[in-house]
Amino acid sequence: MRDYLPLSFADDLEQRARFYRNDPAYILGEKSISHGELLSSAKLIGSALHNAGLRHQDRVGILSMNSIEFGEIMAATQWAGYILAPVNFRLAPAEIASIVLDGSPRLFFFEAQYLPIMEQLRHEMPSVETFVCINGESDWAIDYEDFIATGDPLGPPIRATEEDICCLIYTSGTTGKPKGVIWGHREYRQLVQVDTWLIDMQQPDVTLIVMPMFHLGGMVISLSQHVRGGAAYLQRQFEPLDVLKAIEKERLSILLLAPTMVQMVLEHPYVTQADLSSVRTIIYSAAPMPVPVLKKAIDVFNGCNFVNLFGQSEICMFSLSSAQHRPDGTEQERKRLGSVGKPYPNLLAKVVDEDGNECPPNQPGEILAKSSAMFRGYWNNNAATLQTLRDGWCHTGDMGRFDEDGFLYLVDRKKDMIITGGENVYSREVEEALLQHAVVSECAVIGIPDAKWGESVCAVITFKQGESTSEDALIEHTRSLIASYKKPKKIIVVDALPKLVTGKVNKIELRKLYAQPN
Repeated sequence: MRDYLPLSFADDLEQRARFYRNDPAYILGEKSISHGELLSSAKLIGSALHNAGLRHQDRVGILSMNSIEFGEIMAATQWAGYILAPVNFRLAPAEIASIVLDGSPRLFFFEAQYLPIMEQLRHEMPSVETFVCINGESDWAIDYEDFIATGDPLGPPIRATEEDICCLIYTSGTTGKPKGVIWGHREYRQLVQVDTWLIDMQQPDVTLIVMPMFHLGGMVISLSQHVRGGAAYLQRQFEPLDVLKAIEKERLSILLLAPTMVQMVLEHPYVTQADLSSVRTIIYSAAPMPVPVLKKAIDVFNGCNFVNLFGQSEICMFSLSSAQHRPDGTEQERKRLGSVGKPYPNLLAKVVDEDGNECPPNQPGEILAKSSAMFRGYWNNNAATLQTLRDGWCHTGDMGRFDEDGFLYLVDRKKDMIITGGENVYSREVEEALLQHAVVSECAVIGIPDAKWGESVCAVITFKQGESTSEDALIEHTRSLIASYKKPKKIIVVDALPKLVTGKVNKIELRKLYAQPN
């Protein structure tokens, strides 16, 4: 006998439609949709998907920037028990094709701005039976509104349960190949509710969602705001002035921003005259905030709460609460501004050495965590699942250390991940792209400090004997192979790469030599 209610997101959608029917769920510019309308759209689209041949736990792909349509489609999959498989719109065509091939959606939504890409790739998507174009026309794809019109307002004859898979969030592993992170309704709902509590979201809060909704962060925080009947204010791309103007016009109360976004907002000239009084909480995620930037933000957004949420696509782990942001406190309290906080509620975390022994305070090791709100495994990748999930623990690949009071400090990333502008870039995939150039012999990619982006991608290479080319030519070469934000910002040519006795490149030495602030 269960001692809890086995609920799914379908139950959440219905509850919000009952108690917050006329309150906005999503706002984009002058357009909005209420919680009542969102449930109606979810049922209608869910029925249209069923009429198109989709059945329980079939995948639904989407290639879209933040939009109300994205929110409607997500709600439809959550209500009916389909699996949402969003695609990062910033990826190169080959990367998009690889993800779609892995997830094998039967139906694929895409915005009209991606028609040229979809025209190129649609024949490389054998699982897709139906393409639906949002806000545009195509002679081979169904118009979004026409597709919706095929649905029944009562919804499909299927409904999500807590055991169902909710979505696949694609990320990159150490091999550079995308992995579909499986989130179930049960685990995802728990994560959403914990974040609601950590951030203290209320109704009628309006939360800025400029982080893309194909990311865990943008999706989870929008759903967390919905738990309390509030609204997600969507922006399709980040521009500091647009953020400041939206704060004033929409009286935004909560902002979700990567640290580099916070810095760019603070550096914009309009920040000195903008009315920021409506903002009561800033959530920063994706990376620790540089302490000088955090102190300035606390000063500019006077009286505002700051919350740091740290995790990865597989599991959200640590939070530095508003009460722990004390730039004028004791030396120890000021030092903690550089940490990512303490473990989430209902989560166990530890730092272990290479032999799996738990490290004492201030000794770095790999971060392990387990929770009832974590991913279930990787889609179509049992080997990676078994490697990451061992003895109930998620082996994160992130390196950190606990201090004597349980605050976690990141010290390195075992997976050689680079965080640039809030986006994760894995060294291996950049290296593989550069090694495809005819003149490159060896390549090692590292992150170097960058005042604007937090880190930037730097490649250290050797040429084949007698060969050479320009830095611009090498960077341009990567354009068709990897997303633009993953391209190296700097390329250093050397005669030989430093090696370990095992023959592997010594990246620690490379960072000592070249990781100097720009």
